Amino acid sequence: MTTRRPRERGVTIEDVARAAGVSRQTISNALNAPHRLRAETLERVTALIEELGYRPDQSARALKSGTRRIIAYPTPVDDPANPNPLMGGFLEAVVSAAGEAGYRILLVRPRPGQSQEQALDELIAGRTVDGFLLSDILRDDPRVAHLAAEGFPFAAFGRTEPGHPQSWVDVDSVQAVIELVGLLAARGHRKVAFLGSCSGQPWMDDRRDGFLAGVRRHGMAGQEFSVPGDDPGEIVAATRELLAGRARPTAIVAGGDWLALGVYAAARAEGVEIGADLALVAFDDLPVTAFLQPALTTVRLPLRRIAEALVSRLLRIVEDGVTPQAGLLLPGELVVRPSLGP
Repeated sequence: MTTRRPRERGVTIEDVARAAGVSRQTISNALNAPHRLRAETLERVTALIEELGYRPDQSARALKSGTRRIIAYPTPVDDPANPNPLMGGFLEAVVSAAGEAGYRILLVRPRPGQSQEQALDELIAGRTVDGFLLSDILRDDPRVAHLAAEGFPFAAFGRTEPGHPQSWVDVDSVQAVIELVGLLAARGHRKVAFLGSCSGQPWMDDRRDGFLAGVRRHGMAGQEFSVPGDDPGEIVAATRELLAGRARPTAIVAGGDWLALGVYAAARAEGVEIGADLALVAFDDLPVTAFLQPALTTVRLPLRRIAEALVSRLLRIVEDGVTPQAGLLLPGELVVRPSLGP
């Protein structure tokens, strides 16, 4: 008969405290409230935690704190054959920021036949998560209204309406496009156009507002043209019509990089050289933009800063019960490349 060896006892918080010559509370502070410790104490204790391989009992921490240390992220619907690279980058940044704070991300989506609100309620009722991170916020977003009515913690990538909690973080698209127009004005452009989408997305409207504010500021002649959605053929056709007309602009501001891709195709078809005959700037900094010929000048979203701010704001609500009184606008990052022209 084989006798089973007793399972080895794991390293406990008391073991670490004894080895470090400090109190149990000091070890707890190093893990949960490092700002309470002196830098040298924190460094010494953290090094010893790693050396001994101590791992906190998450279930015990959850029972004591009343939190699960899990954040739910309702993921936007995407096409696996043509995924949105920005959302992939955002998700990576969110997972990293949550992990630094000792939380995990749970990806969720409504089941077939289930509404978004029902999917949220299922997690709330089951006490599965501590809060929600939302993205792709639209006007009168039903998820925001529902969580606000439930009084459940959330933070949003995108602005919420004034009557709802202001725990949001967003990119200052208006100011970023004003700066893009300023770059064009500094290079002598006076006839510029904005290419947008009629999708009704708030961020696209902000970029259009930034364009209009920029042309007013610099005394430029600005015109707008738009396409109903994301169809490549419609983007190329609309841009070709503009470039072939008598009022052809010398520069185009595209509301998104995917729109700018259509401008490249239209310019080739019309014999117009981007960077020489036509300046082109856009927004988002998709990975492909650096490989275009010429490479595209665009605005990069500071995804890591956005994710860190979102997690920080959400955890202030979850752990401290403090809801931010105002949203947070972060600046976009201008990436200047040859499509801007000389």
